[in-house]
Amino acid sequence: MLMRVIDTNPQMTQRELSSHLGLSLGKINFLMKAMIEKGFVKANNFKNSNNKIAYLYYLTPRGIEEKAKITYRFLKLKLAEYERLEEEIRQLEQEVNSKQFPVK
Repeated sequence: MLMRVIDTNPQMTQRELSSHLGLSLGKINFLMKAMIEKGFVKANNFKNSNNKIAYLYYLTPRGIEEKAKITYRFLKLKLAEYERLEEEIRQLEQEVNSKQFPVK
């Protein structure tokens, strides 16, 4: 989720990321440092309108590739979960339709 937010909102501060994702600022800082060390994220600094140093975070090509892999794995898991739920619903409908359960 963090990579997706960074990809779409590179100007978000760590404090804003923390609030948006419901994670502590310390956790966001830890994750950002780890992603920068792994080469998934790059941080560029600039002076904002308050003349303070701020950062733009953006995904590197390696980060984009990693995000795609994570998204693919997540999608596979959710599709398998969806198929299991569909089968369970089908079985429950059969049980109800075969009058194994009296409906009031």
